[in-house]
Amino acid sequence: MKALSGKEMCKLLERNDWILKRIKGSHHIYMKHGREETISVPVHGNRTLKIGMQKAILKLAGINIEQSDY
Repeated sequence: MKALSGKEMCKLLERNDWILKRIKGSHHIYMKHGREETISVPVHGNRTLKIGMQKAILKLAGINIEQSDY
């Protein structure tokens, strides 16, 4: 799995129909129509997300990274 930065994770979520609802500090909050979950993505410049955080966000979003173009 390629390490993604917070900015790259935001782009990946947006390509999968997640909508940026608000930004609080350095955390971007995403929601999707028809889903109750909210996803918080820490964006700290170009620093990469730790693997555990990255996997948790992708699992919550229902994105299979092996099938995506990332």
